[in-house]
Amino acid sequence: RGALDAGARRITEKMKVAAAEAIFSVVGDDLDADHIVPSPLDPRVGPAVAAAVAAAAEV
Repeated sequence: RGALDAGARRITEKMKVAAAEAIFSVVGDDLDADHIVPSPLDPRVGPAVAAAVAAAAEV
């Protein structure tokens, strides 16, 4: 969503890293051996990734 919102024509490495960091930020303090990736149904994931990717695309 973030790439579309930013009008990006390509997905760059910077955008991929931003997406990964956003996913990690959602896990945050919940990180443990059994919880390293948030559920894709977690309502915080989509907006966090979209915002991070859009920001990375505009730089």
